[in-house]
Amino acid sequence: MTDTLHLETLGSVGALARSLPSFDHASAEAARARQAELTKPPGSLGRLEELAAFMAGWRETARPEIARAQALVFAGNHGICAQGVNPFPQAVTAQMVANFEAGGAAINQLCRISGAELSVIALDLDHPTQDFTTAVAMTEAECLDAMRRGAAAVDASADVLMLGEMGIGNSTVAAALAHAAFGGAARDWVGRGTGSDDEGVARKARVISDGVTRHAGLSGMEQLAALGGREQAAICGAILAARSARIPVLLDGFICTAAAAPLYATSPALMEHCLIGHASREPGHTLLCDAMEKEPILSLDMALGEGSGAALALSILRGALACHNGMATFAEAGVSAG
Repeated sequence: MTDTLHLETLGSVGALARSLPSFDHASAEAARARQAELTKPPGSLGRLEELAAFMAGWRETARPEIARAQALVFAGNHGICAQGVNPFPQAVTAQMVANFEAGGAAINQLCRISGAELSVIALDLDHPTQDFTTAVAMTEAECLDAMRRGAAAVDASADVLMLGEMGIGNSTVAAALAHAAFGGAARDWVGRGTGSDDEGVARKARVISDGVTRHAGLSGMEQLAALGGREQAAICGAILAARSARIPVLLDGFICTAAAAPLYATSPALMEHCLIGHASREPGHTLLCDAMEKEPILSLDMALGEGSGAALALSILRGALACHNGMATFAEAGVSAG
């Protein structure tokens, strides 16, 4: 596992943008040159070609492969549930973690067919964060601890990392983080989550507006502590650890993307190695993707979480590299290039 970041304060995260590995343009250009020689019309594999070049640049090789894919699902509980923002009790978080561990959830099946090694990390489920309408959700020390635990879970030998989450109430947390990072009205970021009715959606919007107003004027990483949960902080730590090991990241949908919003607000460069697996049904996700200038790989009307969209996107990424590495060139196949 990797824990090379040595995060001492939340304020130190911004400096990482200048010290962490960057995209290797030479490898990406070599990958594009190979694409131009393969037995197909130029650009005919569309985004698969872009994904191959993306992988090449981050893995520092013109012929990237996925020998090992890691999936991490972080779980946490949230004090904001005291405001009645979710129709399910927080006990469901631990029950779903047990379901993951028993192999009975959607993410288990999708990781199995896409060839990913799944680990589920429960983060102090018996100790929810604080209600962010009355206090900061986490102290700086608590937030840093969760980030370090997320970073430590990353396998430095992986070729790609998928990230997901589980936590009753975390669609409210996600919307709060997105609203704090990118503005707009609170209602713009709010969806139905695990099944809120119209009254529940309106309540979530009010709660988010109150919380973001209470914690106005904070930096991106301070917003993570004030409004986020342990699983969101762990996702941020895992993203940074993956970057230090040059591992591309597949984020899941709305909640996972919003978890990274504090990193983006700190420096967009911290997320350059991240792809978004799928476009969530949650309405705020389209706004998030537009704000981050990232196009999801898939759009399947999903809103499950768990890393399910990221695991499905892994199969697309494997397909992109299979074509990139396995296709013959015009010269090898004896086909006229025209």
